[in-house]
Amino acid sequence: MSRNVGVIGLGAMGMGVARSLLRGGFNVHACDVRREVLDQFVADGGKACASPAELGAQCDVVVTLVVNAAQTETVLFGEQGAVRAMKPGGVVIACATVAPDFAIDLGRRVEAAGLHLLDAPVSGGAARAASGEMTMMTSGPAAAYAACDDVLAAMAGKVYRLGDQHGAGSKVKIINQLLAGVHIAAAAEAMALGLREGVDPDALYDVITHSAGNSWMFENRVPHILNGDYTPLSAVDIFVKDLGLVLDTARRSKFPLPLSAAAHQMFMMASTAGHGGEDDSAVIKIFPGIDVPPKR
Repeated sequence: MSRNVGVIGLGAMGMGVARSLLRGGFNVHACDVRREVLDQFVADGGKACASPAELGAQCDVVVTLVVNAAQTETVLFGEQGAVRAMKPGGVVIACATVAPDFAIDLGRRVEAAGLHLLDAPVSGGAARAASGEMTMMTSGPAAAYAACDDVLAAMAGKVYRLGDQHGAGSKVKIINQLLAGVHIAAAAEAMALGLREGVDPDALYDVITHSAGNSWMFENRVPHILNGDYTPLSAVDIFVKDLGLVLDTARRSKFPLPLSAAAHQMFMMASTAGHGGEDDSAVIKIFPGIDVPPKR
């Protein structure tokens, strides 16, 4: 019989993961605060749950794809949290980007409830989540992997096993986010200078993407700027949060991160200016006197 797997959070990544699990042959239950996305998922063949607790009572494996530590806390341990409803031996796969210390404490609490936890932040964006090809940066005890290997295989193209201690996955993820945030900020700064100097933006994009200055983020995000389309795939405020986690982690060990700090300030400026809910490429809007192309 197919296993019952739950997905809490049907955002850009969560919906893709839930659909990938459906294609993998699992009975997939989902929970989200938005009724309209639950209806979409039911139309795809999934099952809707009214609360994380209702979902947890029916599922051997629960995947949380929420925004942050506070939401993770609520869906797992809140009044209608999944943990208290799950059967002993079940697995929680926690995918939010959180502070490593939070992931370590979460592991202790989940295990105290008779369950397993995988600290398992993800990367790759909505497209790779939808195709089941995202990257997972995981850590946790062997028993946790043994209980959900088939689920991980359906969710991701690459599952990195980074150790048996919770928190290792989150440490690697925030280092990835350090680079992602700095690269987006640098891409925005470069395009802003090009626009200010009157360089044709499409030609500049073509040159850079075929030159040594290219990065994955430049290649992926600059088209949003060229199209004037700041519909959020990953928002400015995500990098306010994630680079904040990077800096908090480094601060505890008194480790300097000058580029991360500068990028964080850029995203903070964009958020304060009212762009926090826009795509993270909207960080370009902090630069004065540039002609950002209108939406095509």
